[in-house]
Amino acid sequence: MPPTSIEVDPAVLEDDLTEDYLSTGYRALFSVVEKNTEFRHSYDTSTASLSASVHEYVFENGRRYHVYFGPDKNPHPTDEMEQDRLDLQHEMFYILLGKELHIAPLTEPHRILDVGTGTDMADKYPMAEVIGLDLSPIQPAWVPPNCRFEVDDAELDWTYSSDHFDFIHVRDLAQAVSDWPKLLSQAYRCTKPGGYIELSEADMRVRSDNETLAKATGITRYIELIMQAMAKRNLAYPHETLKEDLKNAGFVDIEVIEKKLPLGPWPKDPELKKAGAMALLAGETGYHTYGMQLFTRALDMTSEEADKICSGAYHCVSNKNNHVYCTQLFAYGRKPEE
Repeated sequence: MPPTSIEVDPAVLEDDLTEDYLSTGYRALFSVVEKNTEFRHSYDTSTASLSASVHEYVFENGRRYHVYFGPDKNPHPTDEMEQDRLDLQHEMFYILLGKELHIAPLTEPHRILDVGTGTDMADKYPMAEVIGLDLSPIQPAWVPPNCRFEVDDAELDWTYSSDHFDFIHVRDLAQAVSDWPKLLSQAYRCTKPGGYIELSEADMRVRSDNETLAKATGITRYIELIMQAMAKRNLAYPHETLKEDLKNAGFVDIEVIEKKLPLGPWPKDPELKKAGAMALLAGETGYHTYGMQLFTRALDMTSEEADKICSGAYHCVSNKNNHVYCTQLFAYGRKPEE
């Protein structure tokens, strides 16, 4: 069932001539969000066992990008600024799921693969061996003792044993994955019978439950261009086919839930307001993260043109009179017992 409409905070509606959240009493909210979000500013990029070429990057648009698995493999930067954004994104999803890390009904997993990396699974399940898989060796300097990281491309052939993992977690990889059937086929092979996989991807189409979407041209134009650029790279957001893709891979008992993610702190609901505040803070760099390389490489924009589009999207969602959101989908499936 689709999520219900989000009620707007009456305080946001009091003065529609004012656009700035901070000028209408939200400075304290942003301060609380920043204070309570754990940013990891120190990252270990000196793992001795890794080839020196894994640490090679290219610098564009003032940001550092991954190149080891190909310069177009992932259009997101891999610098400390991006890691901070990912921390905020993680907190947003944590709130959307009612302060849970996943929706799959796990009991006592002993082997977990987190594609895209993350240490919270290791904290929640200290009995489990957690492997974080990422394209670049940029991980926290300290991790729980039951967690380790591996640098690899999830679209290449997996070297893990069959029937190995109790849980495989995959999130927000749409801009880096071109062959979802292959990835899910490998995940199915490596999942234990009775084990689970969980996917989470965004429906990037921006919506509103009131009349404000028509005015939010900065963000709607941005999303339109993101879709054009991804199509040129043969990429697509898999939100519409998550259930079908999991079924085709062989998983059963598939469940999909949708959660609305406000792009600013305009909701009345206090938890959605926090999530929206985090989305707005993450958006300070996030719109450039998703857009700059795609726009300059796939759409042949100049850096100045791409920056204008990205900044326009952020300015649009920073306007408290634009009550817009996107939808995050979470889907899990179980590998049947043999």
